[in-house]
Amino acid sequence: MEGATGAEESTITPPVTGLQRDEDEEESPVVYLSVLTQHGQVGLSYYDSKDYILHYMPDVADRNLQILSRVIQEVSPQVVITSAKQENSMAQFIRSLGCNPDYRPEVVVYPNSDFGLEVGKQRLLAANLPFLPPAITEKEKIPYLSSCLSFDSVLMLRTVGGLLKCLDRRRVGVELEDSSVGVPILQFRIYTLVDMVCVDRDTYSVLQIFKSELHPSVYKLQSGEKEGLSLFGILNRCKSKFGSKLLRQWFLQPTRDMTVLRRRQEVVKFFTSPCNSDTSKILQGCLRNIRSIPTLLHRMALSHTKVHDWQSLYKMVYSAVCIRDTVRSLPQSIKLFQEISADFTDDLFYIASLISKVVDFESSMAENRFTIKPNVDPAVDEKKRRMMGLPDFLTEVAQSELEHLDLRIPSCCVIYIPLIGFLLSIPRLPSMVQKEHFEIDGLDFMFLSGERLHYRSEKTKGLDNLLGDLHCDIRDLETSVMTQLQNVVLQRSSCLYKVLSLSAELDCLMAMALASQEYGYSCPILTPYSSIRLSQSRHPLLELCSPVFVSNPLVSSDTEGKVKVLTGPNSSGKSIYLKQVGLIVFMALIGSDVPAKEAEIGLVDGIFTRMQSRESVSVGLSTFMIDLNQMAYALKESTGNSLVLIDEFGKGTNTVDGLSLLTACISHWLVRSADQCPHVLLATNFHSLLQLDLLPHSPMLSLLTFETAVDGEELVFLYQLKEGICQSSYAANIAKLAGVPTELVHRGIEVSELYRTGKTIKRIDQPTNDQHNIKCNSMVEKFLSLDLEDPSLDLQRYIKEEVLAFSEY
Repeated sequence: MEGATGAEESTITPPVTGLQRDEDEEESPVVYLSVLTQHGQVGLSYYDSKDYILHYMPDVADRNLQILSRVIQEVSPQVVITSAKQENSMAQFIRSLGCNPDYRPEVVVYPNSDFGLEVGKQRLLAANLPFLPPAITEKEKIPYLSSCLSFDSVLMLRTVGGLLKCLDRRRVGVELEDSSVGVPILQFRIYTLVDMVCVDRDTYSVLQIFKSELHPSVYKLQSGEKEGLSLFGILNRCKSKFGSKLLRQWFLQPTRDMTVLRRRQEVVKFFTSPCNSDTSKILQGCLRNIRSIPTLLHRMALSHTKVHDWQSLYKMVYSAVCIRDTVRSLPQSIKLFQEISADFTDDLFYIASLISKVVDFESSMAENRFTIKPNVDPAVDEKKRRMMGLPDFLTEVAQSELEHLDLRIPSCCVIYIPLIGFLLSIPRLPSMVQKEHFEIDGLDFMFLSGERLHYRSEKTKGLDNLLGDLHCDIRDLETSVMTQLQNVVLQRSSCLYKVLSLSAELDCLMAMALASQEYGYSCPILTPYSSIRLSQSRHPLLELCSPVFVSNPLVSSDTEGKVKVLTGPNSSGKSIYLKQVGLIVFMALIGSDVPAKEAEIGLVDGIFTRMQSRESVSVGLSTFMIDLNQMAYALKESTGNSLVLIDEFGKGTNTVDGLSLLTACISHWLVRSADQCPHVLLATNFHSLLQLDLLPHSPMLSLLTFETAVDGEELVFLYQLKEGICQSSYAANIAKLAGVPTELVHRGIEVSELYRTGKTIKRIDQPTNDQHNIKCNSMVEKFLSLDLEDPSLDLQRYIKEEVLAFSEY
């Protein structure tokens, strides 16, 4: 795409059809959508002039622009704003908008510099934001706005800059106001597609859904990363690269679409059955041969196909036919099996059989070029027959030529050189020193190579006329056959794309089924109601690292409480339990089985976490400020179908202030109606939150703790969830387990007991008042006992020594 950098009007690209908006349309509410794509990610924001709200969607993976298409369909913007510098896929998408007769938005193209990150931030700071506190300073705007917008979504933030530029230029909603009045933005609101689940970057990180590690090979340190211990790592059993890519896309786009989830579940359920293990092995063996079809077809279109490409295509098509034949024997009530049986057409068998009949793979690999089998092209067969008989024939010609040569020449041979033809080759005689010595009557000298001279004779010229350039002719003819074969494949390529998409889906679901079998997962029951019921649930990652794992239940619903407050000693399992619930819900939303004996999971619309404090040098916010942003995000965006996980919120500031903020946040959810309150799991060591009865009494509130036992001075964790409140943090016991010196632990217990009972805490680095009085009295008695009449007494020196000793004490 190209965009001018001159006058302002030239940056606006009108619709392809030249459709102009009339005055009535100009006055009606208009939706302005700004979008950017980069490296398979899409970021967008849009402004609705009807309600003056700026909606934004955090950056999301969207290689095929399917999500963008759905956004366009749902939002129906009248104006689409983008950068002049775009990837080809985005440029084609924008052009396609003008080809739709039913929907032709206006496309506005600005230079890429208008979408800079810093430019976007500056426009955001200068925007007309009436909701900002009146006394807020310029320095305080960034921290405040970072709680309204996700500053981690770089593409989205850049689109906001382009969007604000378009709004300011068009004076949207303020056409009649003074030029100093900016376009009002009354609110920032996150936008998610109807069936998509909101999962932000912090949630992916803290739940360890993905985890990249440097590759251990010294040769790959600079080239890339590998997947570490993560949920994606243990579920990715895919046999093809496209299967792995699709599975990653599912992880990045969890869905609430019940139809999609049940389609996946029925396939996983089929392959987890032990009686289908043989079928699973056959299909996985075939899936290994599924290659990059778009890349291969692109090479064919450019006639850049190599022998390896034909081998890959043949294996892939043959494997696709094998998959189809295998799947046709499986229950056709399963939707995916039905589609594979129908869409893997006979074109696949035709392509496979044609390649098998035409391509001579053994000869092609030997010659490193495309060659065909016998009986494919009679002209090629005839020329190859001549080539095969050439050695004997050329020997006879050489013997005939030798009879007419100088007797000093002991031998000669006739050779064939592509593009040059047939030549007579004789050894160089000792008398042949200068070039003029190379001349022989009846022969035309061509060149000297090593110690052999090459000539053209009447007979070799006759061979050229008789046989021609056989080698090049054969190559040309075989290339022509290859071109015809390529055309046949390209004409039937639609079935190959279906093979790729359906095989990738089958690969993903079989991978999840294999993991379910190995780890003992069960199929969750999906329900449209706001409830989460887990029986004997486990953490999918920790159970692989621990020899013994204690499973725990969860019941969260409108009738049995949706706010769970967990207290317990440090290391008792609170954080693991929170992550465990989050991972199980996430797995259900991608169609996977879950690590639980039984599970009933409502369609969660978002998973919000405040569990892991992180630094952000680029934004310039403190750790506690980032924690507050995470909590603010959950408070504003969570609904009655959301899952909120909070671990130790409020620890980054003064104890009283942190406790107060935590109380206010939990109370905010508790006072909501049951259908508006999200599923909240809070792990905290603020025991005062419950002991002082700070939370409102509500049937939505449940108090849980983890069982422990004290054996002498040793604390034993049982990791079993139960109802109740933890009465002690057992900090001293845990400190001993951590190796803190015993005397320090005892001193900590002493100070804690004094603080708890309201008594004065005595410092151990200074003497007590009683000791001080005794010392003073001792010094007074020494002075009173002095004999001042003693001539040997140096009173001044004595006083200095005593004062020095007292000060040292």
